[in-house]
Amino acid sequence: MSGVQYKVADKVFLEKQKDILRLFQHVHQPTYFKDLIEVAKTFKFEGHWDQWTKPEYVKEFWQFYQEQDFLKQDEIFSVFHPEHLKQAIALFKVFYYAKDFATFYKSAVWARQHVNPGMFVYALSVAVFHCKHTEGIILPPIYEIFPHYFFTSEVITKAKQYKQHYWGTYEHEVEHKEKSGYAINADYTKHTEEWMSYFTEDIGMNAFYYYKNIFMPFWLDHDCIRFDATKRGEWFHYYHNQILARYYLERLSNGKGKIPTINYEEPTQFEYYPALSYFNGKPFPARPKNAKLNLDVEETDCSLKHFSYCYTQVEDYERRIREAIDMGWVYTPEGKIIYLYTQEGFETLGKIVESDPESPHVRFYGYLQMVTRHLLGYSHHALAPSVLEHFETSMRDPMFYQFCKRMMYFFKKHQHHMGPYEKQHLFMHGVKVEDFQVDKLVTFFDQYFTDISNAVTVDEKEFQQKSFEVYARQFRLNHKPYNYKIQVSSDKSVDALVKVFIGPKYDEFGHEVEMKHNYMNFFELDRFKYTLKSGKNVIERNSHENKFFNQEHFTFKTLYNQVEKALTGGETFKYQLPQEYYTFPQRLMLPRGDVSGKTYQFFVVVSHYEQPKSDAFCHFLVDTHYSMSYPLDRPIEFEHEFWVPNFFCKDVKVYHEELVNEKEFTYKKF
Repeated sequence: MSGVQYKVADKVFLEKQKDILRLFQHVHQPTYFKDLIEVAKTFKFEGHWDQWTKPEYVKEFWQFYQEQDFLKQDEIFSVFHPEHLKQAIALFKVFYYAKDFATFYKSAVWARQHVNPGMFVYALSVAVFHCKHTEGIILPPIYEIFPHYFFTSEVITKAKQYKQHYWGTYEHEVEHKEKSGYAINADYTKHTEEWMSYFTEDIGMNAFYYYKNIFMPFWLDHDCIRFDATKRGEWFHYYHNQILARYYLERLSNGKGKIPTINYEEPTQFEYYPALSYFNGKPFPARPKNAKLNLDVEETDCSLKHFSYCYTQVEDYERRIREAIDMGWVYTPEGKIIYLYTQEGFETLGKIVESDPESPHVRFYGYLQMVTRHLLGYSHHALAPSVLEHFETSMRDPMFYQFCKRMMYFFKKHQHHMGPYEKQHLFMHGVKVEDFQVDKLVTFFDQYFTDISNAVTVDEKEFQQKSFEVYARQFRLNHKPYNYKIQVSSDKSVDALVKVFIGPKYDEFGHEVEMKHNYMNFFELDRFKYTLKSGKNVIERNSHENKFFNQEHFTFKTLYNQVEKALTGGETFKYQLPQEYYTFPQRLMLPRGDVSGKTYQFFVVVSHYEQPKSDAFCHFLVDTHYSMSYPLDRPIEFEHEFWVPNFFCKDVKVYHEELVNEKEFTYKKF
């Protein structure tokens, strides 16, 4: 990725990286590393409060831990369960307020042995991102830490059976990948939208959503965020809107159209059976067809008392937010008014919808995400969190995109009140985009192997030597690299911000869609600073060149081996800032298209460039005067007012190369 800032790791960093990695091995069982076992035994909280800069938070955690209702190790953690979240935040603060890395690490080792694995991994991951002692540390992929959340129970069961028999009964079902590991064919799930499973269940896509919410957790106080979080509400809108636009493009590739809208008053039309099981064997809750969402349920389990009458809660919270948008202001607990139709109003709305700590009035405007996910996940009948109640599994459920559409409605309603951009806010004087050319766009499915060894229990020898390895094999969407050129004329030398989007040309019926009805469906492919010279300019870019998409994450094995080699002087280890590493999967830049070529359109925007003021989003080149989604965040009233010379649109086709029997790969063994 062009422009990514890399740092060369020194020995101190490498030792930290190795120490952190070891904590994530087989988290559902106690560690076998003797030094970690000794640290966990000897580490003490009481009498050692001076190891933390704010010991009051550590004392709070210790009090939680000693209470009877602290989450047990064999129970299921969900960040959207209020009690679980409260305990996870307390654990996060134990890590975050450590005076030095030694205290950070020892407390993490203790937690590795004594705290619920889901809570441990979540709290530690957030702490690694935001604590000054762990800057730049790379986490192993979440799909390797918790394979249960990414692969069906059938795959996990086969992995366990293969481990039990090794080369016994299941030899005929397992094929060699390499000498030390074997691969199990992993099907995608059959459900109402099974034709989209390759996209909704893509492990890179689901990991992206998980890490975005680790990078900027909805509950994290502003003071604890390592980066400038002044645009966190806007960021929440931006990446959810991007997900929604990308999903819609994929629906068009499959001959489908608009994303359905949730109607709480009608029984659900979309049944969903996730085919996943938790590590303790309990299945993820299913949502049957014709499930009634508008019936309040009084939770009998006291741990779920927060979700009693959650339908009424959702209705109340949504009504209050809609009314606030219509009125143009929100109230604080003290009765003060904050206006929404200002430059900061969109940010305020984002904080309300996300329910982050800076929401003006959390008690009144509510925890919309939390209660809606519980309601739509239909988990109150199962006493276990649904896929919607984990970031890493949310995108598997087709209802997630309907939920996103409902959240984006609030922002769209706000922007309609704000009205369209005036022409002077779109026009860049003296600049004209003359033409756009792009290589042939081709997608295909390729094989990928994911290490799911953490799904099984290993003995001490296997743990130490990492001698047992098992992989899940899937076909995943990818595309061939492509280059494009933008021809721009300018009457002077000037810094410009260039954005490139891909969006629909036609709806599912083949009707051309006007931009004023289509602007929200464009997915951003590239954004970069470019210094235009006076006269003709030819801007050349490669699809792998931008920083908003990543190649595959380092596997645990690759990362660990590279760190080991660097420690012994075998090679140099380079790392990058986490916000540049955990980005959208590069493979999924383009919608699948079809064999004969599916028509989409590229939209190019050249606008004034301003130096970003936010450290958190400096890599994102955020304009200080406009939103992240500019110019596609405001409604378009008259198209002739929208189409200025520095905007350009061109039709393109996306071709898909089919594999042999690819049409059946969703349903049959690879």
